[in-house]
Amino acid sequence: MSARILIVEDNAANMELMRYLLQSFGHLVMTAENGESGVAIAEAHAPDLVLCDVHLPKLDGLGVVRLLKHSAATSAVPVMAVTAQAMVGDRDRLLQAGFDGYLCKPIEAEDFITQVEAFLPVALRSGGIQH
Repeated sequence: MSARILIVEDNAANMELMRYLLQSFGHLVMTAENGESGVAIAEAHAPDLVLCDVHLPKLDGLGVVRLLKHSAATSAVPVMAVTAQAMVGDRDRLLQAGFDGYLCKPIEAEDFITQVEAFLPVALRSGGIQH
C-alpha cells in the first residue's frame, strides 16, 4: 500500500527532488505551487501527509497549516514544514504554529524518506525497499 502525499512547494527543483524520491519509494504524489492551491487539493483529496514549504506565494505555510488544522476534512492530516529556516527557535516556532514535523532544506536524499515516513502509519511506509 502506498501513501498519498501532497507537496506544497514553489521552488521547481525542490519540488522535483521530493516528488522523485517519494515516487521512487512507491508513494502517490500530488503537488501544489502555492498555499491556496495546496489547501484546496488537501481538502479535495485528503492526503495521508502534507509536506509544506513555509515561504509560499498567495498563502504562506503558516496560513496553510492553520487552515488545514481547523478544517474537519484535514485536521488529522500530519503537516510537515519543509524549510530553509534553521535558526535557533525556528523549529519550535513552526511546531507551535501547528506543524507536526520539520525538515530542513536543502533536502538530504539519504535521510528524506526515513524522516517523511516517520509521520505515516506503518501500513503506508515503504519499509525502505525501493520500488
